[in-house]
Amino acid sequence: MKSDWNPESWKSKPIKQWVEYPDPAAFESVVQEISTLPPLVTSGEIAQLRKELAAAEDGEYFVLQGGDCSETFDACSPDRITSKLKILLLMSYILIYGSRKRVIRLGRIAGQYAKPRSKDMETKDGVTLPSYRGPLINSPEFTAEARTPDPKNMLRGYAHAAMTLNFMRSLIAGGFADMHHPEYWELGFVNLSEHSREYRHIFQSISTSINFMEIVAGTMDALAETRFYCSHEGLHLPYEMAQTRRVPRREEWFNLTTHFPWIGERTRQLDGAHVEFFRGIANPIGVKVGPTMQPEELIELTKVLNPRNEKGRLCLICRFGASQIEEKLPPLVEAVLREKRNLLWMSDPMHGNTHSTANGLKTRSFDDILSELLCAMRILDREGTHLGGIHFELTGENVTECTGGARGLTEADLVKDYQTEVDPRLNYEQSMEMALLIAERQASYRR
Repeated sequence: MKSDWNPESWKSKPIKQWVEYPDPAAFESVVQEISTLPPLVTSGEIAQLRKELAAAEDGEYFVLQGGDCSETFDACSPDRITSKLKILLLMSYILIYGSRKRVIRLGRIAGQYAKPRSKDMETKDGVTLPSYRGPLINSPEFTAEARTPDPKNMLRGYAHAAMTLNFMRSLIAGGFADMHHPEYWELGFVNLSEHSREYRHIFQSISTSINFMEIVAGTMDALAETRFYCSHEGLHLPYEMAQTRRVPRREEWFNLTTHFPWIGERTRQLDGAHVEFFRGIANPIGVKVGPTMQPEELIELTKVLNPRNEKGRLCLICRFGASQIEEKLPPLVEAVLREKRNLLWMSDPMHGNTHSTANGLKTRSFDDILSELLCAMRILDREGTHLGGIHFELTGENVTECTGGARGLTEADLVKDYQTEVDPRLNYEQSMEMALLIAERQASYRR
């Protein structure tokens, strides 16, 4: 145990992305109430994920992390939860086929309700109001009432996360993820995409392999079982703190809002509140790493967050942009290897490639996303290590938020079904195409 740490020690540090509530007493009452509610995840699940991430550092697993940029409470519906689960399952089996590795499925789900913002205030038509920070904090409508932080939103966030997790666990326990029946997961992609032939070939190969092994070894019940973990950015520290506790027969403190919380690019200051909070929890954690990160700073950060240099503890989620990764990533990799720091390299090729169209819509180019991802794979391979995972903002729905892909979506197409209130996501077809292209590259590395 860290004798100088407790779940509230972050309060003594400078904090970024802080939210001021108009009624402090109501805010404290909500935090106290959440601290008495049952945990959303268990310490046993968290410990299992740490074991698998340690194996991923050794090249035995590959991590697929994906989901909404910012979940909304109305996304807590059977159809939308099922579509997210479907797309991640389909992508994971394509990646298994390409890499010949087991895949850790890590959803940005059941808690991705708070978003960092570059500006505290937003102005429209001469009116200035607080920025929208996700449904855990306030509402997107541009009114004073909607934009005022409401502490009861934290209770709503807890409730919607619990309902989402309950439905997902029920689906998986009921055989939804059974590899004997991948046809249950189709989202229309197969019949529409130019990659449908490759997609069908992969799943036919998987089905044939399963049939062969069952003939040889008998029924393979394990194929009906699938682990699925949840993750979110641990941005709103009062909410994270409220569910951080010790559990019986374990000495460590666990953040039980999620299996895998991460620190964002805007809140990773060495002397800041978020690093202070994260250094004391036993969860595996991620840190977003962007172009301003310096090698010396990165090494110091890894020592603070993983002082015992344990495998399975720390993931670096790199987000540089296609135009900067070749310059910015190699010095960081060289420093980590030189200092023999244990960690897992992941690529977030989304956030560094965001731009706005002429009419003000935020979008991302499929080609830029793929370019950064493939560049990360090449650099890490060249430096003598490997890419252990990918981090996407995506949806199982047919939105039009990112340009490019097999259908060749243009900026003019974005208005057809642009749904996000914050960042643009890959739609189900672009996500599947991305998985196919990554699988092809992974397969080429094996040859």
